[in-house]
Amino acid sequence: MHRIKFSLGAVLVALLGAAACGRGAETAPSPRLSDADYLRALRLMVPVVGTHPERVRDTYTAGRGSRVHEAVDIFAPRGTAVLAAVDGELLRVTSNTLGGKTIYATDRGRRFVYYYAHLDRYADATKVGARVRKGDVIGYVGTTGNAPPNTPHLHFQVMRMIDSRRWWEGPPVNPSGYFAAAGTSR
Repeated sequence: MHRIKFSLGAVLVALLGAAACGRGAETAPSPRLSDADYLRALRLMVPVVGTHPERVRDTYTAGRGSRVHEAVDIFAPRGTAVLAAVDGELLRVTSNTLGGKTIYATDRGRRFVYYYAHLDRYADATKVGARVRKGDVIGYVGTTGNAPPNTPHLHFQVMRMIDSRRWWEGPPVNPSGYFAAAGTSR
């Protein structure tokens, strides 16, 4: 007879992940989970419609001039729908020199911030404070900001929310290993 060991975190991830497979609203995973188990329990959706997790290249540690990328680039034709990766709330909808048209969002537990950049445009209902569900269209792939004009893509970054008053300053986390669902719009 073989004994199988399970960590409490792995069991919780399995249970929460199974519950999150449906299309209904999700509850936030337990705040007691490690960051890794929390992200696994969220079952991140690839935030570009039609893109499967195995198709997302890990560009997190790629060089970008004198800095490290600390995000993944998801390449798709201009105008492809960008989706909410998790259930949550939109924190900021803005434009800046580097990211161009951008969206900052958080998950229901407000543990992580999700940054979507280089958008061509926003979806009609995209506004600060809007509640979103995984798979909601929030924008469209583009090349705004410092993106090369002939390389449309979504720059997607995940950051740990350390201070709810300065949520954009949290340490980045590589999302590559946490994508569990292909990009499918609701």
